[in-house]
Amino acid sequence: MIDTKGRSLELFYIDGHPDGMITAELFNWTGHVFVTPRTRLSEALRRQEAGYAGVYLLLGEKEGQDFAYIGEAEDLRTRLKQHAAASDKDWWETAVLISASANRLNKAHVKYLESRLIGMAREIGHTPLHNGNCPSLPGLTEADVAKMEAFLGNLMVVLPAIRVDMFIQRSRPAGSSGPVLSVDGVMAGTASTAPEVTRFVLNKPRAELTAKAVVQNGEFIVEAGSHARSEWLEEGSKVSTYKSLHDELVRSGVLKASGAHRVFTKDYVFSGPSAAASVVSGHSESGPRAWKLESNPNISFGEWQARQLETLPEDDISE
Repeated sequence: MIDTKGRSLELFYIDGHPDGMITAELFNWTGHVFVTPRTRLSEALRRQEAGYAGVYLLLGEKEGQDFAYIGEAEDLRTRLKQHAAASDKDWWETAVLISASANRLNKAHVKYLESRLIGMAREIGHTPLHNGNCPSLPGLTEADVAKMEAFLGNLMVVLPAIRVDMFIQRSRPAGSSGPVLSVDGVMAGTASTAPEVTRFVLNKPRAELTAKAVVQNGEFIVEAGSHARSEWLEEGSKVSTYKSLHDELVRSGVLKASGAHRVFTKDYVFSGPSAAASVVSGHSESGPRAWKLESNPNISFGEWQARQLETLPEDDISE
């Protein structure tokens, strides 16, 4: 069951702009997340929470791709000083310090969080890690394990809000998109608790490419078995920002070579129809035009979406 409860998140831009130091906190959560660019590290480490026990992320780029390191410390300030001076970690540009109010996390807690975060990051595979082996989980009581898992659950809400998406699981098991409950582009009413799904298709006959996608719970999911272009076609200044996404899906094994093209090995959630269409086509593509309703190929995604908006009663539109 999907959690549809709203959450209240407070971001405070300490420097007055989003590229400086930021604090992030959820209502009714003891966790505290602090983001600082490396250029402000001296100022950042003077803050009280920098002396707490916690886990931290070092984020940057290495050889043209995102790179990260995940660690833990009883004193975050001391550990970050060490990393700033280390020659083997000169690639990082941003640090994310994760602690709890009143310094409530102990050594075992932060070791547990470090191990879980490293395991999650490696399983998802978006961002290569500088870490060596994943440390084993420390021995915690059943109650403490439950507390740390709840802490992680809240942290996974906060991190995407500060543009840390390395823990977002976009690939899904094949077939996870569920049953089709839509007819001719109009969402079908149902007493079932199953999520409503609308199915789309993208055909490239000349390239022998066919991809299928569904819109479910607000997500645009390309289904396993769909085709994608083997290589990115655009070059030079025309290269789309979606090329890096195409390359990432190849590297992570979501896209596997199959004859003259590639095939999605898993269902994959894209940020929108254009990102999905571009990865499938191997060049920049307008998703609202490229994707067509499977039940009525004369209707594009853009036209289908416009129809959904037209059905909104005036009372549902905010002033």
